Amino acid sequence: MTQQSESTTSTITTTAATTTTGIQAADTPSASASAALASPPPTAPPLAEPRPLGERRMWPRAFHDRLTAPLPGLKALARFAREGAVRPGREGLADIPLLPCEPGPLPRVDARTLAVTWAGHASWVVSIGGLTVLTDPVWSRRIIGTPARITPVGVPWSSLPPVDAVVISHNHYDHLDAPTLRRLPRDTPVFVPAGLGRWFRRRRFSRVTELDWWEAAELSGVRFDFVPAHHWSKRTLTDTCRSLWGGWVLTAPDGQRLYFAGDTGYGHWFSRIGARYPGIDLALLPIGAYDPRWWLSDVHCDPEEAVRAAQDVGARRMAPMHWGTFVLSAEPVLEPLTRVRAAWEKASLPREDLWDLPVGASRILS
Repeated sequence: MTQQSESTTSTITTTAATTTTGIQAADTPSASASAALASPPPTAPPLAEPRPLGERRMWPRAFHDRLTAPLPGLKALARFAREGAVRPGREGLADIPLLPCEPGPLPRVDARTLAVTWAGHASWVVSIGGLTVLTDPVWSRRIIGTPARITPVGVPWSSLPPVDAVVISHNHYDHLDAPTLRRLPRDTPVFVPAGLGRWFRRRRFSRVTELDWWEAAELSGVRFDFVPAHHWSKRTLTDTCRSLWGGWVLTAPDGQRLYFAGDTGYGHWFSRIGARYPGIDLALLPIGAYDPRWWLSDVHCDPEEAVRAAQDVGARRMAPMHWGTFVLSAEPVLEPLTRVRAAWEKASLPREDLWDLPVGASRILS
């Protein structure tokens, strides 16, 4: 999210402590592709047993101990106020009409199909193990503190199939959007970071599962693992780091695996995620909202770091996100796309494994 006031170790125990058009199918990656991406160690740490859905739990009052970088102090805030470089200039905004936006129909899938459709920003429609899962759903035209979205939502709400589950990465407004969530039936299963369940229960959601890092739950055979991220949380003046932040690894019964990173800077967690969850078929990774670097590097990957993160987690494919939707920082609006393509090529990774989708487009992994 925009750094209006923005940004560990082992998990605590919870009771005490090419640009594509429309829908395309992807081939199985070649041996050279697998070799090019970082391979996880042969023995992965054991995964946690799934926790009960909707379990009520006690959490620490705050999660400041999970920060991997300190939040900005007065000196940094003063510099930020003095320089005021929070939006691109006129030249950086000139390419808005060129942003790729090609909405198409949602793909037809079955329980053996992994498919993704980019609705914009960090919002995806994911089909996995026969479930339809929304990630950080934001269908609003505007969010607090930013200009209106510069590309339309890629999937009309009316076109969505029944939503089987929602995953939330953290509570920043560009990832947790109350007007969008009000459109959902209140019995929709939602998977959220530790400490965020009360926000949903106050809004009468009845099937809320809160997880700590490295914990999991299971719905209709699909496993939902909550994993660390280099970020932070805040929604009001008084709730800094009162809830956790992170990403999600979704694993289908047949082993197909997707990693949704949420919002994160670059760091050591990626290699640890890759070690624990080998064989990630697709990583959805953020590439935007990174400039000025001195202000945002701890909490937002730049495009080159996102490519490194894909290699660190051992992902066979990467789909960029968190760009081209809301103007949250100072880089030119098309720069994330051009830089991620260049970084992918420089890393000698197969071009077909970079799923740089236009807003509204889909890809299928058969």
